[in-house]
Amino acid sequence: MNMKKFIGFTLAVAALMLISGCNEMGEVIQGRVIAYDKSSNEVTFIEDTSQVKGKPDYTALPPVVFKTPADKNEMGAAPSVGQRMKLDIEKNSITIFDIATQQFKEIVFTLIDKKENITKEDALVKGKKFPIIDKTAKTIQIYSSRQKILITFSLPEEYFSLPDETWSAGDEVRIYYKEKGKALRMMNVTKTDIFKK
Repeated sequence: MNMKKFIGFTLAVAALMLISGCNEMGEVIQGRVIAYDKSSNEVTFIEDTSQVKGKPDYTALPPVVFKTPADKNEMGAAPSVGQRMKLDIEKNSITIFDIATQQFKEIVFTLIDKKENITKEDALVKGKKFPIIDKTAKTIQIYSSRQKILITFSLPEEYFSLPDETWSAGDEVRIYYKEKGKALRMMNVTKTDIFKK
């Protein structure tokens, strides 16, 4: 009798494992968008590999490419793109993803002005579109809402031939998928206010 119960229990567990295997949950990946092609429905991003909330780590290569959800109701706002991966105010450097070489590049700048603890509602940044690039003065002004920093810096002339988006931080997207490269859901974390009622 006990043996029959044991065999029955074993078969039930095996059946449950088989069923759950057929309906296994998908995975989630998140990162900063460096390219978005609306015509081909492809988003390219650098995966955030950090395990610490609020301290992203965009150092994983190669970039990740996903098809956006076939069901457009499963996709949030179209992402803004940018190649700025890190702004280091201690080292006066900015790390970008270089489209030409498909590698990261750290660029040391000359700091002109720095203002800290600047929120999105501050008059210095509210309603303005960053980066602000002055090719005549050879200066760039960047605002990082995550770091709450507004800085102005100068760079050698060679860098001003790069697209403006080089100095922008692309939107953060979170993707749910079951098959690598095909998003079932995509949320624009940067443009989504999860506290909005």
